[in-house]
Amino acid sequence: MHSSRIAGNAAHAYNEPPNRKVGDLVMTERWWRDRYDEIAENGYKLRSRYQPNWKPSWLKSGKDFYTVEDGQPTILRAAMDATRVRDNLQVMLKAVFPAEGPHELSINKLFSSPELATIPDNHCAPLLDVIELQRPEPQKIMVFPLLRPFNQPNMQTVGEFVAFLTQICQGIRFMHERNVAHRDCTANNIMFSASKMYPNGFHPVKINRNRNFKGAAKAYTRTQRPPVYYLIDFGLSREYTSRDVTDEPLRGGDKSAPEHRSQRRCNPFQTDIYYIGNLVRHEFIERYYGFEFMEDLVNRMTLDDPAKRPRIEEVLEKLALIRAFLSRGKLRSSLTSKRVPKIFGRFQQARQSLRTIRYVALRRPAIPDDPDSLHASRAAIA
Repeated sequence: MHSSRIAGNAAHAYNEPPNRKVGDLVMTERWWRDRYDEIAENGYKLRSRYQPNWKPSWLKSGKDFYTVEDGQPTILRAAMDATRVRDNLQVMLKAVFPAEGPHELSINKLFSSPELATIPDNHCAPLLDVIELQRPEPQKIMVFPLLRPFNQPNMQTVGEFVAFLTQICQGIRFMHERNVAHRDCTANNIMFSASKMYPNGFHPVKINRNRNFKGAAKAYTRTQRPPVYYLIDFGLSREYTSRDVTDEPLRGGDKSAPEHRSQRRCNPFQTDIYYIGNLVRHEFIERYYGFEFMEDLVNRMTLDDPAKRPRIEEVLEKLALIRAFLSRGKLRSSLTSKRVPKIFGRFQQARQSLRTIRYVALRRPAIPDDPDSLHASRAAIA
Protein backbone atom coordinates (compact mmCIF):
# COMPACT_ATOMS: atom_id res chain seq x y z
CA MET A 1 0.00 0.00 0.00
CA HIS A 2 1.05 3.59 -0.51
CA SER A 3 0.02 6.92 0.95
CA SER A 4 -0.52 10.39 -0.42
CA ARG A 5 0.75 11.88 2.83
CA ILE A 6 3.82 9.67 2.83
CA ALA A 7 4.50 10.50 -0.78
CA GLY A 8 4.32 14.15 0.10
CA ASN A 9 7.20 13.62 2.49
CA ALA A 10 9.37 12.07 -0.19
CA ALA A 11 11.07 15.42 -0.66
CA HIS A 12 12.99 14.69 2.54
CA ALA A 13 14.77 11.99 0.56
CA TYR A 14 16.56 14.65 -1.46
CA ASN A 15 18.11 16.41 1.51
CA GLU A 16 21.40 14.79 0.61
CA PRO A 17 25.08 15.76 0.59
CA PRO A 18 26.34 16.98 -2.81
CA ASN A 19 28.87 14.12 -3.07
CA ARG A 20 26.22 11.38 -3.10
CA LYS A 21 26.69 9.17 -6.16
CA VAL A 22 23.89 8.61 -8.63
CA GLY A 23 21.91 5.52 -7.65
CA ASP A 24 23.12 5.48 -4.04
CA LEU A 25 20.66 5.08 -1.18
CA VAL A 26 18.97 8.29 -0.16
CA MET A 27 18.33 9.25 3.45
CA THR A 28 14.90 7.65 3.66
CA GLU A 29 16.27 4.39 2.26
CA ARG A 30 19.13 4.32 4.72
CA TRP A 31 16.57 4.40 7.56
CA TRP A 32 15.26 1.04 6.33
CA ARG A 33 18.70 -0.38 5.55
CA ASP A 34 19.71 0.23 9.17
CA ARG A 35 16.80 -2.00 10.24
CA TYR A 36 17.29 -4.72 7.61
CA ASP A 37 18.55 -7.41 9.99
CA GLU A 38 15.88 -6.95 12.65
CA ILE A 39 13.14 -6.86 10.01
CA ALA A 40 14.53 -10.17 8.72
CA GLU A 41 14.45 -11.59 12.24
CA ASN A 42 10.71 -10.86 12.23
CA GLY A 43 10.13 -12.83 9.04
CA TYR A 44 10.32 -10.17 6.33
CA LYS A 45 13.00 -9.59 3.72
CA LEU A 46 13.80 -6.28 2.08
CA ARG A 47 15.14 -6.17 -1.47
CA SER A 48 18.88 -6.67 -2.03
CA ARG A 49 19.34 -2.91 -2.39
CA TYR A 50 18.78 -2.58 1.36
CA GLN A 51 21.14 -5.28 2.58
CA PRO A 52 23.78 -3.77 4.88
CA ASN A 53 26.61 -5.06 2.67
CA TRP A 54 24.96 -4.11 -0.65
CA LYS A 55 27.21 -3.27 -3.55
CA PRO A 56 25.48 -1.82 -6.64
CA SER A 57 25.37 -4.41 -9.41
CA TRP A 58 25.80 -1.79 -12.13
CA LEU A 59 29.33 -0.97 -10.97
CA LYS A 60 30.42 -4.39 -12.23
CA SER A 61 28.05 -4.79 -15.19
CA GLY A 62 28.49 -1.29 -16.57
CA LYS A 63 24.73 -0.90 -17.01
CA ASP A 64 22.83 2.26 -16.15
CA PHE A 65 21.53 2.06 -12.58
CA TYR A 66 17.92 2.66 -13.57
CA THR A 67 17.91 -0.41 -15.86
CA VAL A 68 18.65 -2.96 -13.11
CA GLU A 69 16.55 -4.21 -10.21
CA ASP A 70 18.76 -3.02 -7.39
CA GLY A 71 18.79 0.46 -8.89
CA GLN A 72 15.07 0.96 -8.17
CA PRO A 73 14.62 3.17 -5.09
CA THR A 74 11.67 3.34 -2.73
CA ILE A 75 11.85 6.88 -1.40
CA LEU A 76 8.70 7.07 0.69
CA ARG A 77 9.70 8.26 4.12
CA ALA A 78 7.54 5.86 6.13
CA ALA A 79 6.95 2.93 3.76
CA MET A 80 9.03 0.15 2.23
CA ASP A 81 8.24 -2.91 0.14
CA ALA A 82 9.28 -6.35 1.38
CA THR A 83 8.57 -10.07 1.05
CA ARG A 84 7.06 -12.28 3.75
CA VAL A 85 9.59 -15.09 3.94
CA ARG A 86 7.29 -17.96 4.94
CA ASP A 87 5.13 -17.78 1.80
CA ASN A 88 6.88 -15.28 -0.52
CA LEU A 89 3.94 -12.85 -0.25
CA GLN A 90 4.74 -9.31 -1.39
CA VAL A 91 3.99 -6.83 1.38
CA MET A 92 4.34 -3.17 2.23
CA LEU A 93 5.81 -2.10 5.56
CA LYS A 94 4.70 1.17 7.08
CA ALA A 95 6.35 2.79 10.07
CA VAL A 96 4.02 4.15 12.74
CA PHE A 97 4.65 7.76 13.72
CA PRO A 98 2.01 8.62 16.37
CA ALA A 99 2.73 12.34 16.19
CA GLU A 100 1.54 12.35 12.56
CA GLY A 101 -1.31 9.84 12.80
CA PRO A 102 -2.27 9.31 16.45
CA HIS A 103 -5.19 6.97 15.65
CA GLU A 104 -3.72 5.15 12.65
CA LEU A 105 -2.57 1.96 14.36
CA SER A 106 -5.67 1.57 16.54
CA ILE A 107 -8.04 2.07 13.59
CA ASN A 108 -6.12 -0.42 11.47
CA LYS A 109 -6.28 -2.94 14.30
CA LEU A 110 -10.00 -2.33 14.72
CA PHE A 111 -10.86 -3.03 11.09
CA SER A 112 -8.57 -6.05 10.91
CA SER A 113 -9.90 -7.58 14.13
CA PRO A 114 -11.41 -11.09 13.88
CA GLU A 115 -14.89 -9.65 14.43
CA LEU A 116 -14.68 -7.27 11.47
CA ALA A 117 -12.07 -8.66 9.08
CA THR A 118 -14.38 -11.14 7.35
CA ILE A 119 -17.34 -8.80 6.81
CA PRO A 120 -17.76 -8.48 3.00
CA ASP A 121 -18.31 -4.71 3.14
CA ASN A 122 -14.97 -4.24 4.89
CA HIS A 123 -12.75 -2.68 2.24
CA CYS A 124 -10.10 -1.39 4.63
CA ALA A 125 -6.65 -2.66 3.69
CA PRO A 126 -5.97 -5.75 5.84
CA LEU A 127 -3.36 -5.35 8.54
CA LEU A 128 -1.38 -8.58 8.35
CA ASP A 129 1.05 -8.02 11.20
CA VAL A 130 2.63 -5.47 13.51
CA ILE A 131 6.31 -5.92 14.22
CA GLU A 132 8.13 -4.10 16.98
CA LEU A 133 11.73 -3.20 16.30
CA GLN A 134 14.15 -2.31 19.07
CA ARG A 135 17.25 -1.24 17.15
CA PRO A 136 18.44 1.48 16.94
CA GLU A 137 15.33 2.66 18.83
CA PRO A 138 11.85 1.22 19.44
CA GLN A 139 9.69 1.40 16.33
CA LYS A 140 6.38 -0.23 15.39
CA ILE A 141 5.96 -1.34 11.79
CA MET A 142 2.59 -2.25 10.25
CA VAL A 143 2.53 -4.91 7.54
CA PHE A 144 0.02 -4.80 4.68
CA PRO A 145 -0.28 -6.68 1.40
CA LEU A 146 1.33 -4.93 -1.54
CA LEU A 147 -1.46 -3.22 -3.46
CA ARG A 148 -1.74 -1.33 -6.75
CA PRO A 149 -3.23 2.14 -7.38
CA PHE A 150 -6.91 1.76 -8.24
CA ASN A 151 -6.39 2.99 -11.82
CA GLN A 152 -3.18 1.20 -12.77
CA PRO A 153 -3.85 -0.33 -15.19
CA ASN A 154 -6.79 1.74 -16.39
CA MET A 155 -10.23 0.20 -16.22
CA GLN A 156 -11.49 -1.01 -19.58
CA THR A 157 -15.29 -1.07 -19.26
CA VAL A 158 -18.14 0.80 -17.63
CA GLY A 159 -18.94 -2.36 -15.68
CA GLU A 160 -15.45 -2.40 -14.19
CA PHE A 161 -15.97 1.18 -13.03
CA VAL A 162 -19.33 0.29 -11.47
CA ALA A 163 -17.72 -2.60 -9.58
CA PHE A 164 -14.98 -0.27 -8.34
CA LEU A 165 -17.33 2.46 -7.14
CA THR A 166 -19.69 -0.01 -5.48
CA GLN A 167 -16.88 -1.57 -3.46
CA ILE A 168 -15.44 1.75 -2.35
CA CYS A 169 -18.84 3.09 -1.31
CA GLN A 170 -19.48 -0.14 0.59
CA GLY A 171 -16.15 0.37 2.32
CA ILE A 172 -17.02 3.93 3.30
CA ARG A 173 -20.41 2.77 4.60
CA PHE A 174 -18.65 0.08 6.64
CA MET A 175 -16.45 2.74 8.24
CA HIS A 176 -19.26 5.25 8.76
CA GLU A 177 -21.53 2.64 10.36
CA ARG A 178 -18.83 2.29 13.01
CA ASN A 179 -18.55 6.06 13.43
CA VAL A 180 -15.15 6.28 11.76
CA ALA A 181 -14.53 8.98 9.16
CA HIS A 182 -11.68 8.33 6.76
CA ARG A 183 -10.99 12.04 6.17
CA ASP A 184 -8.64 11.39 3.22
CA CYS A 185 -10.45 8.92 0.94
CA THR A 186 -8.91 10.46 -2.15
CA ALA A 187 -7.31 9.03 -5.28
CA ASN A 188 -3.93 8.18 -3.73
CA ASN A 189 -5.58 6.29 -0.89
CA ILE A 190 -7.67 3.86 -2.92
CA MET A 191 -5.93 0.75 -4.19
CA PHE A 192 -6.67 -2.83 -5.16
CA SER A 193 -5.39 -6.31 -4.49
CA ALA A 194 -3.72 -7.61 -7.64
CA SER A 195 -3.12 -11.16 -6.40
CA LYS A 196 -5.46 -12.61 -9.02
CA MET A 197 -4.93 -10.12 -11.84
CA TYR A 198 -1.15 -10.44 -11.44
CA PRO A 199 -0.73 -14.06 -10.31
CA ASN A 200 3.07 -13.92 -10.47
CA GLY A 201 3.28 -10.55 -8.75
CA PHE A 202 4.85 -7.35 -10.02
CA HIS A 203 7.78 -5.12 -9.17
CA PRO A 204 6.95 -2.81 -6.23
CA VAL A 205 8.56 0.26 -7.81
CA LYS A 206 8.08 -0.21 -11.57
CA ILE A 207 4.73 -1.91 -11.20
CA ASN A 208 4.31 -2.90 -14.84
CA ARG A 209 7.42 -5.10 -14.69
CA ASN A 210 7.66 -8.54 -13.13
CA ARG A 211 9.11 -9.17 -9.70
CA ASN A 212 12.66 -9.83 -10.89
CA PHE A 213 12.59 -6.78 -13.17
CA LYS A 214 13.41 -8.85 -16.25
CA GLY A 215 10.23 -8.30 -18.26
CA ALA A 216 6.62 -7.22 -18.24
CA ALA A 217 4.35 -8.43 -15.45
CA LYS A 218 1.80 -11.02 -16.60
CA ALA A 219 -1.65 -9.55 -16.14
CA TYR A 220 -5.32 -10.34 -16.61
CA THR A 221 -8.16 -7.83 -16.94
CA ARG A 222 -10.51 -6.90 -14.13
CA THR A 223 -13.35 -8.67 -15.92
CA GLN A 224 -11.30 -11.86 -16.19
CA ARG A 225 -10.17 -11.80 -12.56
CA PRO A 226 -12.12 -9.32 -10.45
CA PRO A 227 -10.01 -7.43 -7.89
CA VAL A 228 -10.91 -6.25 -4.41
CA TYR A 229 -10.54 -2.50 -3.89
CA TYR A 230 -9.26 -1.17 -0.59
CA LEU A 231 -9.15 2.08 1.34
CA ILE A 232 -5.73 2.76 2.81
CA ASP A 233 -3.96 5.29 5.03
CA PHE A 234 -5.90 6.02 8.21
CA GLY A 235 -3.40 8.62 9.40
CA LEU A 236 -6.08 11.33 9.35
CA SER A 237 -8.97 9.04 10.28
CA ARG A 238 -10.82 9.28 13.56
CA GLU A 239 -13.48 7.40 15.49
CA TYR A 240 -16.34 9.49 16.88
CA THR A 241 -19.28 8.86 19.18
CA SER A 242 -21.75 9.36 16.31
CA ARG A 243 -21.95 10.63 12.74
CA ASP A 244 -23.66 13.84 13.80
CA VAL A 245 -20.47 15.60 14.83
CA THR A 246 -18.24 18.42 13.70
CA ASP A 247 -14.48 18.62 13.84
CA GLU A 248 -11.63 20.87 12.79
CA PRO A 249 -10.97 20.52 9.04
CA LEU A 250 -7.99 18.42 7.98
CA ARG A 251 -6.67 18.73 4.45
CA GLY A 252 -5.41 15.55 2.86
CA GLY A 253 -4.83 14.71 -0.78
CA ASP A 254 -7.88 16.61 -2.08
CA LYS A 255 -7.82 20.19 -0.81
CA SER A 256 -10.83 21.38 -2.80
CA ALA A 257 -13.64 20.58 -0.32
CA PRO A 258 -15.75 23.77 0.03
CA GLU A 259 -15.96 23.41 3.82
CA HIS A 260 -12.17 23.62 4.02
CA ARG A 261 -12.06 27.15 2.65
CA SER A 262 -12.32 28.33 6.23
CA GLN A 263 -11.20 26.93 9.55
CA ARG A 264 -14.75 26.40 10.78
CA ARG A 265 -15.68 23.01 12.17
CA CYS A 266 -17.48 20.69 9.77
CA ASN A 267 -18.89 17.17 9.55
CA PRO A 268 -16.01 14.87 8.47
CA PHE A 269 -18.39 12.14 7.31
CA GLN A 270 -19.94 14.45 4.73
CA THR A 271 -16.47 15.49 3.59
CA ASP A 272 -15.80 11.82 2.83
CA ILE A 273 -18.84 11.95 0.53
CA TYR A 274 -17.36 14.96 -1.25
CA TYR A 275 -14.02 13.23 -1.74
CA ILE A 276 -15.56 10.17 -3.41
CA GLY A 277 -17.79 12.29 -5.63
CA ASN A 278 -14.93 14.54 -6.64
CA LEU A 279 -12.77 11.52 -7.45
CA VAL A 280 -15.45 10.18 -9.81
CA ARG A 281 -15.73 13.58 -11.44
CA HIS A 282 -12.02 14.06 -12.08
CA GLU A 283 -10.98 10.47 -12.78
CA PHE A 284 -13.97 9.36 -14.89
CA ILE A 285 -16.56 11.99 -15.91
CA GLU A 286 -13.94 14.50 -17.06
CA ARG A 287 -11.60 11.87 -18.48
CA TYR A 288 -13.88 9.48 -20.40
CA TYR A 289 -16.85 9.72 -22.72
CA GLY A 290 -20.18 8.25 -21.70
CA PHE A 291 -20.35 9.01 -17.96
CA GLU A 292 -23.44 11.21 -18.10
CA PHE A 293 -25.25 8.59 -16.00
CA MET A 294 -23.08 9.56 -13.01
CA GLU A 295 -23.42 13.34 -13.23
CA ASP A 296 -26.55 13.79 -11.11
CA LEU A 297 -25.23 11.70 -8.21
CA VAL A 298 -21.79 13.29 -8.33
CA ASN A 299 -23.28 16.79 -8.40
CA ARG A 300 -25.21 15.97 -5.22
CA MET A 301 -22.18 14.42 -3.53
CA THR A 302 -20.13 17.56 -4.15
CA LEU A 303 -22.65 20.23 -3.15
CA ASP A 304 -21.09 23.20 -1.37
CA ASP A 305 -23.29 22.66 1.69
CA PRO A 306 -22.18 19.39 3.37
CA ALA A 307 -25.60 19.03 5.03
CA LYS A 308 -27.26 18.78 1.61
CA ARG A 309 -25.02 15.97 0.40
CA PRO A 310 -26.43 12.44 0.60
CA ARG A 311 -25.21 10.13 3.32
CA ILE A 312 -23.32 7.08 2.15
CA GLU A 313 -26.40 4.84 2.48
CA GLU A 314 -28.26 7.06 0.03
CA VAL A 315 -25.29 7.05 -2.33
CA LEU A 316 -25.37 3.26 -2.41
CA GLU A 317 -29.13 3.21 -2.94
CA LYS A 318 -28.73 5.51 -5.95
CA LEU A 319 -25.82 3.44 -7.21
CA ALA A 320 -27.95 0.30 -7.02
CA LEU A 321 -30.55 2.00 -9.23
CA ILE A 322 -27.83 2.99 -11.68
CA ARG A 323 -26.58 -0.61 -11.81
CA ALA A 324 -30.09 -1.82 -12.55
CA PHE A 325 -30.68 0.87 -15.18
CA LEU A 326 -27.51 0.35 -17.24
CA SER A 327 -27.85 -2.16 -20.06
CA ARG A 328 -25.42 -5.03 -20.52
CA GLY A 329 -24.19 -3.36 -23.69
CA LYS A 330 -23.42 -0.16 -21.79
CA LEU A 331 -21.72 -2.04 -18.97
CA ARG A 332 -19.49 -3.93 -21.40
CA SER A 333 -18.67 -0.82 -23.46
CA SER A 334 -15.09 0.43 -23.39
CA LEU A 335 -13.89 3.48 -21.50
CA THR A 336 -12.83 5.84 -24.29
CA SER A 337 -10.53 8.63 -23.19
CA LYS A 338 -11.28 12.22 -24.15
CA ARG A 339 -7.53 12.81 -24.28
CA VAL A 340 -6.72 10.66 -27.31
CA PRO A 341 -7.62 11.19 -31.00
CA LYS A 342 -10.97 9.69 -31.97
CA ILE A 343 -9.30 7.26 -34.39
CA PHE A 344 -7.52 5.63 -31.45
CA GLY A 345 -10.79 5.57 -29.53
CA ARG A 346 -12.45 3.64 -32.35
CA PHE A 347 -9.58 1.17 -32.39
CA GLN A 348 -9.95 0.73 -28.63
CA GLN A 349 -13.67 0.11 -29.00
CA ALA A 350 -13.02 -2.52 -31.67
CA ARG A 351 -10.58 -4.34 -29.38
CA GLN A 352 -13.09 -4.22 -26.55
CA SER A 353 -15.76 -5.70 -28.82
CA LEU A 354 -13.53 -8.72 -29.38
CA ARG A 355 -12.93 -9.05 -25.64
CA THR A 356 -16.66 -8.80 -25.02
CA ILE A 357 -17.36 -11.73 -27.32
CA ARG A 358 -14.89 -13.79 -25.32
CA TYR A 359 -16.24 -12.62 -21.95
CA VAL A 360 -19.81 -13.46 -22.93
CA ALA A 361 -18.74 -16.88 -24.17
CA LEU A 362 -16.99 -17.51 -20.85
CA ARG A 363 -19.97 -16.09 -18.91
CA ARG A 364 -17.96 -13.36 -17.24
CA PRO A 365 -20.29 -10.90 -15.47
CA ALA A 366 -20.61 -7.44 -17.01
CA ILE A 367 -20.05 -6.02 -13.51
CA PRO A 368 -17.08 -8.03 -12.22
CA ASP A 369 -17.78 -8.10 -8.50
CA ASP A 370 -19.47 -11.43 -7.91
CA PRO A 371 -18.98 -12.52 -4.26
CA ASP A 372 -17.13 -15.77 -5.03
CA SER A 373 -14.45 -13.99 -7.07
CA LEU A 374 -13.98 -11.29 -4.45
CA HIS A 375 -13.74 -13.88 -1.69
CA ALA A 376 -10.98 -15.68 -3.63
CA SER A 377 -9.08 -12.42 -4.05
CA ARG A 378 -9.30 -11.67 -0.33
CA ALA A 379 -8.14 -15.17 0.60
CA ALA A 380 -5.05 -14.85 -1.58
CA ILE A 381 -3.59 -12.10 0.62
CA ALA A 382 -4.55 -13.42 4.05
